[in-house]
Amino acid sequence: QVQLVESGGGLVQPGGSLKLSCAASISIFRFYGMNWYRQAPGTQRELVAAITLGGSTRYTDSVKGRFTISRDNAKNTVDLQMNSLQPEDTAVYYCNARMVVNEQVYWGQGTQVTVSS
Repeated sequence: QVQLVESGGGLVQPGGSLKLSCAASISIFRFYGMNWYRQAPGTQRELVAAITLGGSTRYTDSVKGRFTISRDNAKNTVDLQMNSLQPEDTAVYYCNARMVVNEQVYWGQGTQVTVSS
């Protein structure tokens, strides 16, 4: 069974940092790429950062220069380093991936990030 499990969320003050991690139960090479989404209350889920099989990355404009997505192929993990966090970054963050062999999309259970003083 394919599982994506996020960890690393929590409460942080504005200007602080958090590192989220997504652990896959299978080789991440079996996915087209890995993504981080977030959803704040009353809003649609939005793509925050993505990393391809080849390691290319892209970010939504609001997090460029503050967030960094990376992958560890040996550990089958994808991390999201979040710096200079602001209250508007408060959301549930989800790991997402689409499997190559059958196009099935998988989501993690989400991890809460709260930025507040």
